[in-house]
Amino acid sequence: MSDPTEENGTAGAAEAAESAHTSGGGAGARQVRVVLVDDHRMFRTGVQAEIGQTEQTGVEVVGEAADVDQAVTVITATRPEVVLLDVHLPGGGGVEVLRRCAPLMSDAEQPVRFLALSVSDAAEDVIGVIRGGARGYVTKTITGTDLINSIFRVQEGDAVFSPRLAGFVLDAFASTDAPPVDEDLDRLTQREREVLRLIARGYAYKEIAKQLFISVKTVESHVSAVLRKLQLSNRHELTRWATARRLV
Repeated sequence: MSDPTEENGTAGAAEAAESAHTSGGGAGARQVRVVLVDDHRMFRTGVQAEIGQTEQTGVEVVGEAADVDQAVTVITATRPEVVLLDVHLPGGGGVEVLRRCAPLMSDAEQPVRFLALSVSDAAEDVIGVIRGGARGYVTKTITGTDLINSIFRVQEGDAVFSPRLAGFVLDAFASTDAPPVDEDLDRLTQREREVLRLIARGYAYKEIAKQLFISVKTVESHVSAVLRKLQLSNRHELTRWATARRLV
């Protein structure tokens, strides 16, 4: 798996910004103020390097945050047009950030709009943040070029989704029935669910650690916690459990 900092160079991002947002004179004619919210410092640094060349891309990164409390503080202080929001954050996750920033989203004169940017492509994560008020959801496999385009589209009020994720939202909002509660799944934290899905997809511990920017030891701890909470014995049983619930 790759992240936006690896898939596209700054030159390509600048070219996309200029071609996509020329309303009389290139990227400089259109600018957007952005806050990055992600608990992985290295990822924030990579995204900043990719999209933050304001003269070329039109994107100005005005703040960063690593958890829910920091996010609410920075967003309230800077009032950006767009927030790039990770779904899984210390302190309650992206949904909690959206809940606490609801008044900013509903501001008629200067609305703050949210674009989820996450490693997760799970339906419940997508639906959760969209119900919370996010204008879109893209995964971290997105290129820098497409991320810049998505930021400007969200600023303009459009809804933006990575391929196939829009189907989750359409299905969820087309149904009038509330989704069933899975008590077993509810025992797991957001991070444990993330590790669970990657294990079920056949990733090795080292691959999961690299994907989630955590140590192998931390991955092992999460797996042990998942097995204990679900009363399973090994990763093969865990994979069958996740597959039966269509979490893979």
